Amino acid sequence: MAHGLDPVETASAAAPPAGAAGPVEHVFVVLNQLIVLIASIALVAASLVLTYSVIVRYFLKISTDWQDEMSVFLIIGAVFMSSAAIQARRGHVAIEAVSSMLSPSVNRIRLIVVDILSLAFCGFFAWKAWVLLEEAWVDNFHSGSTWGPPLWVPYSLMTAGMFLLSLQILLQIANAFLRPKVPA
Repeated sequence: MAHGLDPVETASAAAPPAGAAGPVEHVFVVLNQLIVLIASIALVAASLVLTYSVIVRYFLKISTDWQDEMSVFLIIGAVFMSSAAIQARRGHVAIEAVSSMLSPSVNRIRLIVVDILSLAFCGFFAWKAWVLLEEAWVDNFHSGSTWGPPLWVPYSLMTAGMFLLSLQILLQIANAFLRPKVPA
């Protein structure tokens, strides 16, 4: 199982890949490892914030108005920012039954077509997230809660995450043409 926690898996992922896109891939490997570490910390922080909120509200009868948005912001950041690392491992939802029935050459074409369609969708999403980010920044939008954090924070995480995901998919498409071997 590929989850990034095995020492052998992590060591091989840190080695610079060979080929024309090797240096770029190496930057992405290091960046993805750093982002996954930060995203993991953000998820733990979100669980601690929510646990704190439950304890304070239940036992001390103190109202908290910031914990839900804080945990949502942390989770949004973790999900969007780590999406490129998941894509690098091809860890997103896939139907393996289809790929197991196809020949390696047909499966390679299927992966390229899916990557091109995914790039189109993620590129569009990144652009729309950028539009939201710019609007939130320029117009100084804040959440409607009593805490009222600025909305450019989650929009910037969405924009950066989708931009990195789009670059990761573009790198995989380039590798499909630069390295014409059939993926395992």
